[in-house]
Amino acid sequence: MTLREHITELRNRLLKCVLAIVLGAVVGWIFYNWALDLLQKPFDTSVKELAAEQNLKPILTFTGVGDALTFKIKISALFGLILASPVWLYQLWAFIAPGLHRNERRWAMLFSAIATPLFVGGMAVAYWTLPKGLEILIGFTPMDIQNLITLPQYLDFVIRTMLVFGIAFLIPLVVVLLNMVGVVPASVLGKFRPYIVLVIFVFAAVATPSGDPFTMCLLAIPMCLLFFAAEVIAKINDKRKARKADELLAG
Repeated sequence: MTLREHITELRNRLLKCVLAIVLGAVVGWIFYNWALDLLQKPFDTSVKELAAEQNLKPILTFTGVGDALTFKIKISALFGLILASPVWLYQLWAFIAPGLHRNERRWAMLFSAIATPLFVGGMAVAYWTLPKGLEILIGFTPMDIQNLITLPQYLDFVIRTMLVFGIAFLIPLVVVLLNMVGVVPASVLGKFRPYIVLVIFVFAAVATPSGDPFTMCLLAIPMCLLFFAAEVIAKINDKRKARKADELLAG
């Protein structure tokens, strides 16, 4: 395709992504109370632990007149992003797919199906770690000091944590895609495996908003396991390509 056709295709796919996210946000707006309870649950869990262990009682609050409306819009947008993840993940892959060979393009739907549970799974792991991360961070509050946390600030923390985990869980899939197009051979992955593991732990330490070792390990360890799985898939793919190349030479 020409540059103009590429830009047109990118625009059309972005429009589809935005439309899917907006529709998902409408659903999030309708189920706002349920979504609020879901997001507030990690905080409530950490508060119970802090009240029992350190006699701390942090409170979620609003400080501005328009904060309640802004907060509702943000929650709706977050759930729109989550609900629309199958759409925008597929659109991303479908935009890349035309540059691949015909036999590789057929994997578009499969990779979309894999990417969606990986993204959602990463966010689920983040949600599971939130109570402990919050407990560690709020636990530094000095005695006789009341910790008032604004809901928008709390939501930003939750969103950053969940998005970091969700995107991080997609990185091994990107490695497989790069291997399929011949950019990253499996031999390179094996050669640099120790350094990649080190980079993963450094990334987890920097990327996790809470910064505590517990959350860092719960991000880094699954990423390492997913990377090892991606390396195995890359080796299988390289052997398949080598076998086909030998068959062509023999023929």
